[in-house]
Amino acid sequence: MSSTLSSTLAAPHATALDPLSRGLLDLLGSSDPEVASILAHEAERQATTLELIASENHVSTAVMHAVGSWMTNKYAEGYPGKRYYGGCEFHDAVEDLARERAKQLFKCGFANVQPHCGANANIAAFMALLEPGDCVLSLPIKSGGHLSHGLKVNFSGTFFKIVDYDLDPQSERLDYDRIEALAVEHRPKLVICGYSAYPRTIDFARFRAIADRVGAALMADIAHIAGLCATGTHPSPFPHAHVVTTTTHKTLRGPRGGLILTDDAELAKKLDRKVFPGSQGGPLMHVIAAKAVAFGEALRPEFTTYCRQVVANARALAASLASRGYRLCTGGTDNHLMLVDLRARAADLTGADAEKWLEVAGIIVNKNGIPNDPRPPMVTSGLRLGTPALTTRGLKEREMERVAEWLDRVMISKGEAAVGAAVRREIREFCGRFPLPH
Repeated sequence: MSSTLSSTLAAPHATALDPLSRGLLDLLGSSDPEVASILAHEAERQATTLELIASENHVSTAVMHAVGSWMTNKYAEGYPGKRYYGGCEFHDAVEDLARERAKQLFKCGFANVQPHCGANANIAAFMALLEPGDCVLSLPIKSGGHLSHGLKVNFSGTFFKIVDYDLDPQSERLDYDRIEALAVEHRPKLVICGYSAYPRTIDFARFRAIADRVGAALMADIAHIAGLCATGTHPSPFPHAHVVTTTTHKTLRGPRGGLILTDDAELAKKLDRKVFPGSQGGPLMHVIAAKAVAFGEALRPEFTTYCRQVVANARALAASLASRGYRLCTGGTDNHLMLVDLRARAADLTGADAEKWLEVAGIIVNKNGIPNDPRPPMVTSGLRLGTPALTTRGLKEREMERVAEWLDRVMISKGEAAVGAAVRREIREFCGRFPLPH
């Protein structure tokens, strides 16, 4: 075992690993010390930093190790009962289990658990609902949409005519009347709602009424809010959306992957065909096994409690930052994330600088444009902050005040080395009191 790996494993946080993780590092320490060292350092990084990226979370030990299970050894092209390879008895069983749990969780009639990621789920949905050149109405990425909803260089913007609806410039919220007017003008075949950086509740019923008025399908991409929707912490897209796509990580706290849901039996058949063989080959059965585990966890009452705490923590963090002079886009948050306009605190403060300085101090964030941001995407005037990962560690409202204080202390110092080092020491100690889940 390399000296670097030995020193990492001797660190207080690394020695708190669950037995399976410890065994993996011991095994790799003998067979591949370079990879073992990288994994050990990553385990230590996660254990000793505060994760505020809204699209990230910490999975349970059960989910994590299901991904590294025997299911990774098998090709299982096709669907349960209709595979192109033999030896799939237990792969059928785990995929059926994942599908049934997903339907129970979201209270819908159909689930396809094979998409490798959220973008792949969206590809299959587009293929099932549209023909190339059809018109799609969606929020642009600059205003909080997702690249797979119509960005020019993405498949969605390459093969389809995209019409943008945008946020109200004063409130920075969805303008449903304007969205309806654009729908009437352009007659899209598909209307998309659900976003990557929108901190307010989505009115799915109003979106369905808009889609119905022009004969369009409604797709809800709930990748960010899936856990909240499943637990009633945010309104469900069902029965309003024709198709629902999502990732299985983020607020759902599962493995990295995608999911497609619908209540329409005929559309379900199309969606299955557009996932396989339409846009993917063999499914990642080890990830599907982990999805089954995660859906089972999400069906427990304590997951609903968790999701409610995620929202309570987001509101507390937003209020604490606002009290320190930061501007919250839309004035606050209804869900797990917030967009923070840094310029109100310091005119020359950028998201890129803040991201870099905060990482040195042990706080992981991502720079993010704000509505009508005058700065380019790699600089930005804002941060997108989220509370799912902090809540998984057990932090509550009272800890959000301290997190806000650390954020402000680092940013207002403009990355001063001594400040960053001091905050790093404090956070390392703090993380020891809120360990990662086992």
